[in-house]
Amino acid sequence: MRCDFVFWGAAALGGLVPVHGQDNTMRRPNILFCIADDAAWLHFGAYGCQWVSTPVFDSVAARGVLFENCYTPNAKSAPSRASLLTGRYSWQLGEAGNHICHFPEDAGVFTEALEEAGYDVAFTGKGWAPGNPGMKNGRRRQLTGEAWQNRKLTPPTSEMLATDYAANFSDFLSSREDASRPWFFWFGCREPHRRYEYGSGAAKGGRTTGEIDRVPAFWPDNETVRNDMLDYGFEIEHYDRQLGLMLARLEELGELDNTLVIVTSDNGMPFPRAKGTQYEYAHHMPLAMMWPQGVNSPGRREAVYVSFVDIAPTILEIAGTDPSAAGMAPLPGGSLVPLLRNEADPCAALRERALLGRERHDNGRPGDQGYPIRGIVRDGWLYLCNLKPWLLPGGNPETGYRDIDSSPTKTAILQLRRSGQDRRYYDLSMGQRPAEELYHVETDRECLANRIGDVSCRILADSLRAELFRTLREQGDPRMTGDGDVFDRYPYDKPGKDSVYERTVSGEIIPWEQSNWVLPTDYEQYETVKNN
Repeated sequence: MRCDFVFWGAAALGGLVPVHGQDNTMRRPNILFCIADDAAWLHFGAYGCQWVSTPVFDSVAARGVLFENCYTPNAKSAPSRASLLTGRYSWQLGEAGNHICHFPEDAGVFTEALEEAGYDVAFTGKGWAPGNPGMKNGRRRQLTGEAWQNRKLTPPTSEMLATDYAANFSDFLSSREDASRPWFFWFGCREPHRRYEYGSGAAKGGRTTGEIDRVPAFWPDNETVRNDMLDYGFEIEHYDRQLGLMLARLEELGELDNTLVIVTSDNGMPFPRAKGTQYEYAHHMPLAMMWPQGVNSPGRREAVYVSFVDIAPTILEIAGTDPSAAGMAPLPGGSLVPLLRNEADPCAALRERALLGRERHDNGRPGDQGYPIRGIVRDGWLYLCNLKPWLLPGGNPETGYRDIDSSPTKTAILQLRRSGQDRRYYDLSMGQRPAEELYHVETDRECLANRIGDVSCRILADSLRAELFRTLREQGDPRMTGDGDVFDRYPYDKPGKDSVYERTVSGEIIPWEQSNWVLPTDYEQYETVKNN
């Protein structure tokens, strides 16, 4: 199942770039890449959500292509964004396969390839993060181009960023000295990343908890959790409004027709058993692409599997840019251009599956260990191999389950377990997992019915496992070649972030003073320490 990147060149794209300038030369398209921070696919209207309003995303889908089965290889900000930028799976990226890391100097990114090809490249909000991008040519590396962050607004809640994304984008457009040059702009919305202003979804968003048609069965269904969900949805709506302002500005300037608009998110919602895991609420991403001059038969829904590793070859093909010229490694994904054009896809075999993985996310286990997983989605089934099932997937209790963002939902789950009322939700999010898991995600989106032990699924599981491991060996995954623990030995982006578990249990540090994303009440020792 190999689909090598093919360099087309601008002239070869034919109908994809039909807009001509005054000198009758072919104009390469602009690209507006929009990425939310922690938004799951099922909370956008185009996918059927009724309690989050996303009219702009829905219009992009209606005027372009909606991808129903898009997956990020790694459901955490830094490694997910690294896969987008490099077109490589996180297990092919060395230390960039981790969260809060150093970005490897030799890892080429498509944004730098675009710059070399004559594109203006810039961003607002969150680019590649969190981590240290390193240096290149004597200056700090700009993985998503020049930063535009000066314009501010009064945010809808006290916890949203004051960044005026749309105004920064407008300033970028106005500042360009040569309007004939194509541009790439990364709109990195920080929302709906935590924290949230509790109750804002109801008080400011005008929603009621009764509008939520379903609370996932892995969380308690109560007013605390429902309000937490409404607050999350309200921040997605902010993302959607800012996107609408950007598209309106492009239309005003007459640039929308020749702009490819890509709208997605980096990983799933920041709730227990979602972000950072390998389940549907973590890896399954929203993806809509609109390009009036380049999409044939707009309004289509594509059900094939696509991956974030397909984005880089798509953008490079559309820009007529050869990735090897910018020092990029071979791309394992396949361009989505044929799907935009509604034509035969030479990479159709790749669309039959999606590959998933995870290494070290947030620290807090003995020896700074991650929780390594590899997985594959095919034919409506999700197979997962938990490579170290003796570890805790959400992190250790002594360090606050740091792989799960702090939230009212997380607190409610911990309180139910501590009080002895109900530990089911705790076990689903914080408890140990079996070595293998198998879910029929088409009928079990919440991944609750593990079918790995079913006799009827034995052949299927064996087949998926064999395909997964064979592909990972071909891709040089260290977990398949005997050096997988290299991911645990990579340094963090800054000194002093290592050995959190050891320093916590020895009393050297008070861990909730070291983190802004985990609350004191998330730590099992908090009450004991607080009262001493």
